[in-house]
Amino acid sequence: MYTMEEAEAVQDVVQPARRRRHSKEFKAQVVRAAMQPNVSIAAVALHYRLNANMVRSWVATQEELDAAEEARKQMGAPPVEFVPLQLETPTVAPGPAEIQIEVRRGAATVTVRWPLSAASDCALWLQGWLR
Repeated sequence: MYTMEEAEAVQDVVQPARRRRHSKEFKAQVVRAAMQPNVSIAAVALHYRLNANMVRSWVATQEELDAAEEARKQMGAPPVEFVPLQLETPTVAPGPAEIQIEVRRGAATVTVRWPLSAASDCALWLQGWLR
């Protein structure tokens, strides 16, 4: 009767594969290859030694981004640019000074009031909001 010794049993244990991380450039390359006409996603996945479901999810994500970009273009809204504002120091009696910003996009208008003491925070918020 054959019995495994402890040393043999430990060597036969399969180590779990570490999760791989892929760069944005690599993902973009795989997605471009998979989105070519008459190309199978499964074939691309085999070529790059990836799981086909993962490649499908990358392609689906890219298609969603492309559709969103196309929708933005069709909306006809001009590209948003950050316009730096020169704030004047108040010459009137001291009081609660604030920044008031009115932004219009199409028919929608948004008015924001921000304390003057936090002007740099207002600039950061506005810059992020306009992106």
